Amino acid sequence: MILEWPTDALMENTLYYGDNLDILRRYIPDNSIHLVYLDPPFKSDQSYNILYKEKNGTESAAQIKVFEDTWHWDRKAEETFIEITEKAPKKVADLVVALRSFLGSNDMMAYLVMMAIRLVELRRVLKEAGSIYLHCDPTASHYLKLILDAVFDAQNFKNEIIWKRRTGRTSYVHESKRFGTCTDSIFFYGKSDQTRFNPQYSFNDPSYKEYIDKFFRHVDEEGRRYRIADLSNPAPRPNLMYEYKGYKPPRKGWAISKEKMEQWDKEGRLYFPKNKTGRIQRKRFLNELKGKPVQSLWDDIDPIGAQAAERLGYPTQKPEILLERIINASSDQGDIVLDPFCGCGTTIIVAEKLKRRWIGMDVTHLAISLMRHRLKDTFGERVKFDVRGEPLDLHSAEELARQDPYQFQWWAVGKAGGMPAESEKKKGKDTGIDGYLYFHDEPQKTKKIVMQVKSGHVNPGQIRDLKGVVEREKAEIGVFICLHEPTLGMRREALSSGFYKSPGWNKNYQKIQLLTIKELLAGRGIDYPPKTSVTFKKAEKHEKENGEQLKLKDKD
Repeated sequence: MILEWPTDALMENTLYYGDNLDILRRYIPDNSIHLVYLDPPFKSDQSYNILYKEKNGTESAAQIKVFEDTWHWDRKAEETFIEITEKAPKKVADLVVALRSFLGSNDMMAYLVMMAIRLVELRRVLKEAGSIYLHCDPTASHYLKLILDAVFDAQNFKNEIIWKRRTGRTSYVHESKRFGTCTDSIFFYGKSDQTRFNPQYSFNDPSYKEYIDKFFRHVDEEGRRYRIADLSNPAPRPNLMYEYKGYKPPRKGWAISKEKMEQWDKEGRLYFPKNKTGRIQRKRFLNELKGKPVQSLWDDIDPIGAQAAERLGYPTQKPEILLERIINASSDQGDIVLDPFCGCGTTIIVAEKLKRRWIGMDVTHLAISLMRHRLKDTFGERVKFDVRGEPLDLHSAEELARQDPYQFQWWAVGKAGGMPAESEKKKGKDTGIDGYLYFHDEPQKTKKIVMQVKSGHVNPGQIRDLKGVVEREKAEIGVFICLHEPTLGMRREALSSGFYKSPGWNKNYQKIQLLTIKELLAGRGIDYPPKTSVTFKKAEKHEKENGEQLKLKDKD
């Protein structure tokens, strides 16, 4: 890991930037986490011929990490394999050695090696009553199940949950000789036989909906739907052979006492037939049903649709309702939920909504920036969290720029409130744009700010280049973010570009703006029409249930 984190890192509501293995080992204590959910990235649509192609282990690890897989058989994978064989529990070591003898040294084996060492650490941090849910698709699920059995013990396996993530798809060429894939697996394990579990219920199951439509056909005077149910006793009960309001008892007696009958009558829970020769029956109200108990087949949760309000454009984003079910099932309010591959932050968003504490980790500043904005958009200023592993001073920013220029760019753009440029995310051709920021200062018109980030030496020619990019992109403002202090010639070149006059605010904003990392760290930002940024797609607002803050206490 390239940066040091403060030693007083909190266990509550924290985003960590960096390698989750390093973070787990250095900052997450033993037996401290109630629930782990992870959805590790893997190129599941890659050709099996490539996944299983042998590698010699001498290749350098990729330095550019973003919305794609980072598992390759390289020197790091080889070193991790050796560490597992020498230090991991014997069951895990033996399994990994056996897998390598079968699979060889390739991307698939690299993925399994990197996952095995992390699962060992995740077991360590779980409480005895804790749970882990590993989300994957069929590409490597069979291997992951073996590793989970070795790490957590087969006796602690609870379920393989099958999530039907789509109802249909267009047939692709590579699927012309096989059935289409429409499911994911979620492996649910406990750490011990003390695993805590809260049963879940659903109203979305198609068969349950049919049941409701068929039987809950009555509506009372208050508008409540109900069905009628028998009140007769299945076995002879002489003490329950009483008459009530002129209605004679069933042949074997009522199912409840006279006192209970009177209570239900007062509560409007009894159905009286018009004919006195009929039987009194019980009203079962629809709004009092828990729903159908959730089983291991989850076909009642739809994937995020193209127009869904919660959709943020992240390739592997999961629906919030999926995480709601998992978090409700295996944690209580105040518990700590951890996601070591946090991505766009669905786990931490749902954990916050459900009043859990949370820890999220990701290896890119791009994801950390997205999560920061999503949290603020969803919960406003009331959400409290720390971000660990980001540069806190000029020295650590210089170190980040030296060791990983792309991460430095993404951090600087995010720090300024922008979103990294699409070309950078895809490692495509350099367009002279490192980031964008959009804003509205008049109705139905989206305005653009383009950003460039430079960590090396700077000169006036770079400002002239930025002016050309602003003109080409038809942007209102251009921002030049630099690690080193800009020269006097650069400042003059920037001023020569004039101003952008905001029609909404009737105010001038400098067309080309210079912003140093030192200024960013001190709190200075881009000068543009205030409180109008629409750079990140807004997450849905979550309304607080009451004005009081939830007091969280540690619990086993």
